Amino acid sequence: MRWSRYFLYTSKEEPAEAEAPSHRLLLKAGFIKQVAAGIYELLPPALRVLKKIEGVVRREMDRSGAQELLLTVLNPKELWLETGRWDAYGDELFKLKDRHGREYCLGPTHEEEITDLIRKTVRSYRQLPLLLYQIQVKFRDEKRPRFGLIRAREFIMKDAYSFDADEESAELSYESMRFAYERIFKKLGLKVVVAEADVGQIGGKLSHEFIALTPYGEAKLAYCESCSYAANAEVVPVNDARVWEEEERPLKEVETPGVRTIEELARFLGVEKERIVKAVVYAVKGEPVVVFIRGDREVDENKLEKLLGTDEFRLATDEEVRRFFGTERGFIGPVGLKEGTRVFWDRSVEGIKNAVVAFNEPDKHLVNANPGRDFSYGPFVDLAQVREGDACPRCGEPLRLERGLELGHTFLLGTRYSEPMKAYFTDRDGREKPVVMGCYGIGISRVLAAIVEQHHDEKGIKWPTRVAPFELLIILLNPKDEELTRVAEELYREALAEGLEVLYDDRDERAGFKFADADLVGIPYRLVVGKKVKEGSVELQSRLTGERWELPLNEAVSFVKRKVEEDKR
Repeated sequence: MRWSRYFLYTSKEEPAEAEAPSHRLLLKAGFIKQVAAGIYELLPPALRVLKKIEGVVRREMDRSGAQELLLTVLNPKELWLETGRWDAYGDELFKLKDRHGREYCLGPTHEEEITDLIRKTVRSYRQLPLLLYQIQVKFRDEKRPRFGLIRAREFIMKDAYSFDADEESAELSYESMRFAYERIFKKLGLKVVVAEADVGQIGGKLSHEFIALTPYGEAKLAYCESCSYAANAEVVPVNDARVWEEEERPLKEVETPGVRTIEELARFLGVEKERIVKAVVYAVKGEPVVVFIRGDREVDENKLEKLLGTDEFRLATDEEVRRFFGTERGFIGPVGLKEGTRVFWDRSVEGIKNAVVAFNEPDKHLVNANPGRDFSYGPFVDLAQVREGDACPRCGEPLRLERGLELGHTFLLGTRYSEPMKAYFTDRDGREKPVVMGCYGIGISRVLAAIVEQHHDEKGIKWPTRVAPFELLIILLNPKDEELTRVAEELYREALAEGLEVLYDDRDERAGFKFADADLVGIPYRLVVGKKVKEGSVELQSRLTGERWELPLNEAVSFVKRKVEEDKR
């Protein structure tokens, strides 16, 4: 393809709205264009990358015995009502009506539809196990779409579903998909950590995430360098209760005027934050919920969501705190708390002695408050955010924390969908049983962004050869020079004949402009047709490694072909 004819237009301007490197570089390099918040067009070079990613995924899925199909984008409301997810999925579900008033959603995931298909077609254990997959556009009405393709409202996803006759067989299907995912991400040139995860809205018994480390990921990963434990931070158990070996001291009331934060209170009283019992007040469907947690810890709202069984909650406003408790934010405590208030106690406060607590009057706190003597507490739940240095739940060594981008997610669903939707089969003994299911997703368009996140520098993208939009870029430095043009044309035709994917930069632009574009777009190999042609050679550069080779004209293309083949092994 000649660049002068190709739909590829780079920009030297920095996109103001882009924070993540992938968002910024894909916009600058002319791979994507924004249509609306969280909605992007994939332009020709991006689509070439996407198709290559899909090719890797398809080969590994087919190798695992999966069969490809294509389900519908429009899902009838009735299917989602059967599983209870029409309302439970929340505001992220795009809902619409047709001209007859029938209600549908735009599929964010396809458990309901695939289960409906299976219950209509699978009757006997002889038809199992079965593994089906699709690659399709999905829709989620994200509250805060951000980071370009990383958190979009319209995206491309591979979702697969396994169907087995029993739990043992389902676990084998689950493990085969885990291995397939590890192969996929390795071939795509991505460094990915496999982490234990919460089942979330999908549901089920077991779940793992495949997370690419990047500062712009939405997942927080906790991992242990000693025992290889890794998990999404929201499922890591935190048990940080201290042993307070001290005598109970007399209770004292202390004036604390204008003190609102834990930091201010600790400084004012000259105590450590660990001794303070902090109240975090949430509004849940119009009613207050109070979480008591140690002053040095923070509430993990993902854990709270799981405990509450809903995501319809938020921090209470100052006005709501006054209405709920008749006092000010920062002065809610367990002593004299309004009767009937729903309360959760985090494990971090278990066993605390001589604590600092508020007692629901402005500008006052109690010092040396002790549970049992001065207030009642418990039972205890795990609601604390995991933090760097917390004990690994497997071996006890300190945990590390990193931000990451979830690229794949696997779920062992069990009968979460087959039971309510009555997807039954007849076993060997003639008994009816629900199919045991698993589901497995990969965010294809998100993978495209993740590759850029892990493969770029200050100049632009550095595509791994297997997924690059083109394998070779031929740069003609001076189109007005007849000899250079002739050599460049010959190299271009030879490379095409050898089966290489070539972009030929024949544009009438300055050399510096072309080199800047080459760095930005990130094609793995570039042949520079310039002054060295007079000496019978051209320079080859690797965008990935920075290596350079001076090659005879008659050997240049064959050398590139060997390098490309080596990269793809």
